[in-house]
Amino acid sequence: MSAVPTTPGAPGAAGTPGIEAQRTGRVRRFLGRKRPVTVIVAASVLGLLVLAAVTADFVRPMDSRGINLARSLEAPSLAHPMGTDQVGRDLLTLAVHGLRLSFGVSILAAMGAMAVGALIGVAAGTLGGRADGVMMRGIDVFQSQNHFLFAILIVVLFRPTLGGAGAIALSVAVTHWVQVARIVRGELLSLRERPFVQAAVNGGVGRARLATRHFLPHLIPQLGLAFVLMMPHAIFHESGLSFLGLGMPPDQASLGNLLSDSRRSLMLGGWWTAFFPGALIFIASLCVGVVGEYVRERSNPRWRSELEL
Repeated sequence: MSAVPTTPGAPGAAGTPGIEAQRTGRVRRFLGRKRPVTVIVAASVLGLLVLAAVTADFVRPMDSRGINLARSLEAPSLAHPMGTDQVGRDLLTLAVHGLRLSFGVSILAAMGAMAVGALIGVAAGTLGGRADGVMMRGIDVFQSQNHFLFAILIVVLFRPTLGGAGAIALSVAVTHWVQVARIVRGELLSLRERPFVQAAVNGGVGRARLATRHFLPHLIPQLGLAFVLMMPHAIFHESGLSFLGLGMPPDQASLGNLLSDSRRSLMLGGWWTAFFPGALIFIASLCVGVVGEYVRERSNPRWRSELEL
């Protein structure tokens, strides 16, 4: 008896090329498209900034005895590419260490916002009905508040116990989980109409197992992109709160503290003390946003983020 031939892509074919094509379709679509020049430049600059932040202790080590009043407010030169501040400290050294602190706080804050938003979004999308309605009305009320003023209140309350970095990360996580929750809930509403979810529900699968086995694997790409797009928010908040004197301690190098200290230097003509820290904040946030938007559009063109950059 001759063997029954199998058609490539059919479920019974060896190697199941049809299933493999479905699994690798997104990867090929993402890797196969030409990247715009702006994305390449943004990714390169972001890589350099991350490398500078990681290697700050080796390339530009902090010196507690770096105060030198004889070099106060020196303009940018070969010895000091970003100039010096009002007490003669090298501004480039302070900037790269402040950049590392900003990246660390933004990563911690984005992880917190993503965790809270994902938990509430999954609960709203899975439970549905009245629970979903109550959660969404609560999200609407929370989103109508001024999140920056709320963040200031959180920092004032928790800074004595959590420190500057912990209080800033908590304030960003508490005030920015709403966008992540909306994204997760919207994705779940579309997943609930998929055939495999309907089959699982008809088969008697509970809500907890439905959320962990069927919903979460499809939410991981969206959560990863939400994490990346949340980082510019966290960088701006850390800089803004530190600039107001509510963030990091004055003796700790951060981009916000450098901007705050530059107010006195500007009166004496030291424009570089405000220009370079401000430029680093803008460039880092812009590069993260450009790369995150590109990855989002290429991985899933139909997905539209509600994050406000």
